[in-house]
Amino acid sequence: MEFFLCVLGMVMIIEGLPYFAFPERMKFWLQKIFEMPNETLRKFGFIIILIGLFLVYLGKS
Repeated sequence: MEFFLCVLGMVMIIEGLPYFAFPERMKFWLQKIFEMPNETLRKFGFIIILIGLFLVYLGKS
């Protein structure tokens, strides 16, 4: 559980950095994301999941 909380904390730090450092650009990019079709976002999310699984596999082996 301790490791999970550390990983979750690191993810939150990484996710929060762009909003802290570049709030104006993040508003622009969020607007672009809202304009994307759902299918594009779904494909992008799936690719990110696959990359994450691959990185977990590399970290565990």
